[in-house]
Amino acid sequence: MGQALQRAAQWTSAKDGCGGKLEFTPINEDLLNSILKFVETVGKSPEESQLVFKNPLRWHTSLNPSQFQGAGFTDSGDDVVSDKKSPKDDQPLFLMHKLTKDTYEISVQTLGYGEQVLRAAGDKKIVELRSCLEANRDPVVFLLGERFATVDTDDNSIFRYIEEITKEIEQNAKQSADGSNSAEIEEKKIVLRLRLKLLRLDEQLMNLSIQKMSSEVRLSPATVDGEVSILQQLSGDDEERCVVEYIDYYGETFVSQNGCRAQPWRQLHGDICYLCVRVHDNDNPLYITANTSGYYLNNGPVNEKANQLDYGRPDSNTYRDLVSLLKSKSAKFSELIDKQEFALKVEQNDKKKIEMSEKRDHDESEQKHSNDHHTRNEKDQQMEKDKNQKNRTQNKKKLEPSLKWKALDMEENTLQKEQDTSVTKTEKKSKTVQRLKSKTPIDAEDSFSESDTESEEEEEAVERRAEANADLPSEYWQIQKLVKYLKGGNQTATIIALCSLRDFNLALETCQLAIRDVGGLEVLINLLDTEEVKCKIGALKILKEISCNSQIRRAIADLGGLQTMVKILRDSNKELKCLAAETIANVAKFRRARRTVRQHGGIKRLVSLLDCAQMRNNKPDSAQVPADKPDTEKDVEVARCGALALWSCSKSKKNKEAMRKAGSIPLLAKLLKSTNEDMLIPVVGTLQECASEPSYRLAIRTEGMIEDLVQNLKSSNQELQMHCASAIFKCAEEKETRDLVRKFGGLDPLVSLLTNVENKELLAAATGAIWKCAISPENVQRFEELKAIDQLVTLLNNQPEEVLVNVVGALGELAKATPNRMQIRKSGGIPYLVNLLTGTNQALLVNVTRAVGKCAEEPDNMLIIDKLDGVRLLWSLLKNQNTDVQASAAWAICPCIENAKDAGEMVRSFVGGLELIVSLLKSDDKEVLASVCAAIANIAKDEENLAVITDHGVVPMLANLTNTRLSRFKRNWLITDDKLRRHLAEAIARCCNWGNNRTAFGREGAVAPLVKYLKSSDENVHRSTARALFQLSKNPENCITMHEAGVVQPLMKMVGSPDEDLQEAAAGCIGNIRRLALANERAKYA
Repeated sequence: MGQALQRAAQWTSAKDGCGGKLEFTPINEDLLNSILKFVETVGKSPEESQLVFKNPLRWHTSLNPSQFQGAGFTDSGDDVVSDKKSPKDDQPLFLMHKLTKDTYEISVQTLGYGEQVLRAAGDKKIVELRSCLEANRDPVVFLLGERFATVDTDDNSIFRYIEEITKEIEQNAKQSADGSNSAEIEEKKIVLRLRLKLLRLDEQLMNLSIQKMSSEVRLSPATVDGEVSILQQLSGDDEERCVVEYIDYYGETFVSQNGCRAQPWRQLHGDICYLCVRVHDNDNPLYITANTSGYYLNNGPVNEKANQLDYGRPDSNTYRDLVSLLKSKSAKFSELIDKQEFALKVEQNDKKKIEMSEKRDHDESEQKHSNDHHTRNEKDQQMEKDKNQKNRTQNKKKLEPSLKWKALDMEENTLQKEQDTSVTKTEKKSKTVQRLKSKTPIDAEDSFSESDTESEEEEEAVERRAEANADLPSEYWQIQKLVKYLKGGNQTATIIALCSLRDFNLALETCQLAIRDVGGLEVLINLLDTEEVKCKIGALKILKEISCNSQIRRAIADLGGLQTMVKILRDSNKELKCLAAETIANVAKFRRARRTVRQHGGIKRLVSLLDCAQMRNNKPDSAQVPADKPDTEKDVEVARCGALALWSCSKSKKNKEAMRKAGSIPLLAKLLKSTNEDMLIPVVGTLQECASEPSYRLAIRTEGMIEDLVQNLKSSNQELQMHCASAIFKCAEEKETRDLVRKFGGLDPLVSLLTNVENKELLAAATGAIWKCAISPENVQRFEELKAIDQLVTLLNNQPEEVLVNVVGALGELAKATPNRMQIRKSGGIPYLVNLLTGTNQALLVNVTRAVGKCAEEPDNMLIIDKLDGVRLLWSLLKNQNTDVQASAAWAICPCIENAKDAGEMVRSFVGGLELIVSLLKSDDKEVLASVCAAIANIAKDEENLAVITDHGVVPMLANLTNTRLSRFKRNWLITDDKLRRHLAEAIARCCNWGNNRTAFGREGAVAPLVKYLKSSDENVHRSTARALFQLSKNPENCITMHEAGVVQPLMKMVGSPDEDLQEAAAGCIGNIRRLALANERAKYA
């Protein structure tokens, strides 16, 4: 099993001491199912199942204690243990240990209990087995001991073990026949049998992987269709859940009888089809050729000819599957696809049983229908039969395995083709018109779906339209008739038809899709080009209502509706401008639509709508002359609609820059002084969206908008409060903004918003604003007076991650003051913070490690953190692949070591901990290096720990960091980074206190670069460097190197420093150099 996991299994890359995970591939899925069968078989064997492992297998589980109740298990507090114990150490053979509220760790010492765990997991067997193997990369070592570890060379361990057993049997035969060693020999025989079974399993797994790989050498149309179908289900605009934005076939839609979509003359070259894929981290789509030899990129479409590809290849790389190609071209895709879960394969026999049972139920159902034939009419009977058939199909889908990457069978392809051909003629006509009128190639730009959920809704909508006409409501057909009048009627009939359409409930999806299916969208958009104002208004009112549907939005963009609406923004009719802006606000919910608005000059025109006459005259809402009131209200409505459209468009970085250049900032500042909440919400929403850009943050501060944002925090409208708090959250990165928030009294309403625990969005915005404002010490004092810490601590439990990130960040800033650290402890916040160290959210881990580190500066807090095993959790975060988490965890470890009672023993208790932290000195991130150097400086205070890290090679690694000419750094930032130099020098000073480390530092060339650190303007760097030089100067050769590097003159100046530590270290170093010189003189004249 070890060889198969090492050679055949496919793992993600391991980085910075963190092991990789099993990739989501068919080979891994087959390997896991084979290992599962082996465990279930051997786990029932009476001898092998009772064999106690050398070391227990431990992993984090998704199971809970309620699944291990009954005979053989006992509750021990929050833990569950087995009744049976190991004869070696009297430890339970099974242990489920509670780590946090909802997180448990399982430890098993026999295959029997391992098989029970998998049995309890049920359908999640594969997930549980995968977690076990990822946590125990070489399980044979844990089962049978180190002697059977997986090696790359020839493995002779089993032969040596057989010889050992043979010798013991012979010795036992020669000795007395009391049988004292017989039990031990029998145990070794069981180990041998189990090892032979594991070797046989290894061979089977390797053969299975070879067969799998050989069967996938050449692609087939079914394989390509299967991979594309799965990726289409996982596509959309959601960058957290959807692996790609868009994927579809490119070119002709004709499918040959052999399943190929390529033209016949290209099939001679092995081409199957062509794909267009857009990933999240690349603006340009990828054009891919699926060939029988594999997948590779092509040069994309030819500009001069529509739907014509340049079949040439930009590179020579060919990939065995589509996922591998996309992984190599997109880091974001690689990250998202690795989060997908495995699916459990159901045995073929079980499938047959299920199908036979369904067939039997089907026969019984038909018999029942025949008996009731006289009591039902023909229509009801047919509907009931269709309903039963649909239910059986759904049940079958639930029972069948979800093999995401298995090629789809030809029967499924045939079924899909039949469904495609069942689409009505009106749908085909609509799609043809969409393809012709779209301003961009529909294959490259279509389908920027918002989320997976919307994609599923679109598929369901297609299925509904393919069903019998009886399933559609009468409104569907009535709308289709009205659209026909729109197409062929005169001006009066058109207006009447538009009014009649508005009488329907256009918020219903059925009504929206009815307009689209019969070609109504094309007619409505064409009406926008007419000269009749009433027709334009009626069409825009309908488009505004139905554009809330994601499918309608994309259809409007494909038909060029946005370009027409942008032109209407120049119209003198204010009602037309309002309706056009509102419709643009609805349609511009996805990237392509926002880009279209910008490219056709829509941003400038929308910004011009903000120039409201009422605000320009600086008059309040009620100050207008009654005769001008209608015009004033229209001006305000135009400005509101313009702000609404800009809010949707502002989600694009390029659009934000275009808005700024168009002069949006002063206009938004004027509108922000309005008392109309309907106006304020889109205005503040636009500002908070744009506040992510530094130029906008500066403008918001200088234009006096902070005061208005603070004032609107006191509004009774929670949506307005949320947007204001979010804007302050983003703007409070600068100290001047934080001071303005305090000056205008914004801290008090922010704290009062913490009571709105039901509104999570408002809570996240308020806590975020408090976090950023707490960076300033003056604000911290006010937060202390408002008792914000107690309220923040109550939010550490049962809140979404968006809220927790901000809450923990705020507590971390507040904990910089000693009284606040005590208050966090009194409020019971430390246990919550320690529990959050087991999470996976990277931003949350960065903030919680900072908060725990600040709390650990208080000795009483450190006692609680140590008792809760918080230091071990911090140390485990050093394995995290995120450099920010690594650095934050290393900084937090420093105060933990300083304030722990027995820090040396605590550090040594972490298995592999010292080796891990030394290995981080190879990092390329300067913050990680600085934090690790600081942690090593604290670790080296203990002599035993210093000896261990010396054996792990800490001296040459620290010496290499002092050399600024390292080729692995792209930039020479070590020269000017005072934080890194300070902690690096401190670590060198501490490490000099063991053995020949001083001599080793000199031999590695660390002395001369340290002398240059004395030129820094930071006194902290001077102090730590002087300490390091003082320790190094105790070696005569180092003294000579220092003197040659010119260390004496800067040290002479530092002797007069008011810092006593710096004085002492500088004087000591000079003294050592002088003593060496005197000794040389005496030796010279002796």
